[in-house]
Amino acid sequence: MKPVDEQLALIKQGAQEIIREEELKEKLAKSLATGKPLRVKAGFDPTAPDLHLGHTVLIQKLKHFQDLGHQVIFLIGDFTGLIGDPSGKSETRPPLTEEEVKANAETYERQIFKVLDPTRTLIDFNSRWMKAMQAQDLIRLAARHTVARMLERDDFRKRYESQTPIAIHEFLYPLIQAYDSVALHADVELGGTDQKFNLLVGRDIQREYGQEPQVVITMPLLEGLDGVQKMSKSLGNYVGIDEPPGTMFGKIMSIPDSLMLRYYELLSDISPADLARLAKDLETGAKHPREAKEELAVELVARYHGLDAAKQAAREFAHVFREHGLPEQVEEVTLACRAGDSGFLLPNLMVEAGTAPTTSEARRLIKQGGVKLDGEKVTDANLEISPGCTFLLQVGKRRFKKVTLKADG
Repeated sequence: MKPVDEQLALIKQGAQEIIREEELKEKLAKSLATGKPLRVKAGFDPTAPDLHLGHTVLIQKLKHFQDLGHQVIFLIGDFTGLIGDPSGKSETRPPLTEEEVKANAETYERQIFKVLDPTRTLIDFNSRWMKAMQAQDLIRLAARHTVARMLERDDFRKRYESQTPIAIHEFLYPLIQAYDSVALHADVELGGTDQKFNLLVGRDIQREYGQEPQVVITMPLLEGLDGVQKMSKSLGNYVGIDEPPGTMFGKIMSIPDSLMLRYYELLSDISPADLARLAKDLETGAKHPREAKEELAVELVARYHGLDAAKQAAREFAHVFREHGLPEQVEEVTLACRAGDSGFLLPNLMVEAGTAPTTSEARRLIKQGGVKLDGEKVTDANLEISPGCTFLLQVGKRRFKKVTLKADG
């Protein structure tokens, strides 16, 4: 293990808040003296099948701890996923079914090992201890916290004051998340800034069970490609880690220059010293922002798809954007019109082809002149395309699909 100060510098990189830093120093010093690694936990509810770069901010910080020699615990909240995390929500979230949770959890296991070392990662499920918990055990757990403390949480307080319903089971969520830390004897827990209340409850509940409280580290919520709102698939400003290499490369190249250092800090393997050097080079003009962005795109695409795919994506990007050519490989999709329909409205076709997240976003792109069919710009959002044809669909500068449209059946 590295000296405490060196460990702390990497741990603090990109972190929003550490509660408390002095406690973390003590834990690191004890770990270094005894040779016993810290147990570092991060929980993920399997609420959706796909992860994007915003999700990997926490996973990357887990990797930092892993690289420093500590025990990483990737906790899949298959039990808490049945409740639905109320953090930041203005209304009760509908719970997932057991089938949805199980299917999503399986994809998480596959995707996280694109970042973490599978030989040094402990994957656990909180159903392991929660399903064994008896009713009286849950009552005893609930007795260790108060309604007053729960209503200190901003989203609960606002809903209470506005007389928006709060279901009793939502109060159980932070308690169960806290008990996870007891069950795992966590020394450190990571979470997004929106998880701060739940993470602090973990410290309280560990004390109640006679354990040394965990150190809480909150990580910022990553802005999406628009540079404004949190990365989200529903907003269409995301980079999915399972997206094709060329798509991922192009999306990363589209991030605003103002966000580039933040992406480096939160997503890359860059050291604190190299990050400071990069910032200086960008400020003095020693390195062009485009060059730095290309290096970041290669690193991230290589992580999720391999170095050969990353290099190919870089060559293709240069060909398309600098030489105004077409990608060497264009994904082909075949769409069928529904029975009785004379054709496909272009916005609907774009959604079906995977080039726009919603029809409203597709209409916006069309009206802004960002859509081409066989190289010709289209501005009519009500254009209907008849079956029996094949054409090249281009959305923006980096999304290409070869679309074959056929009649139903």
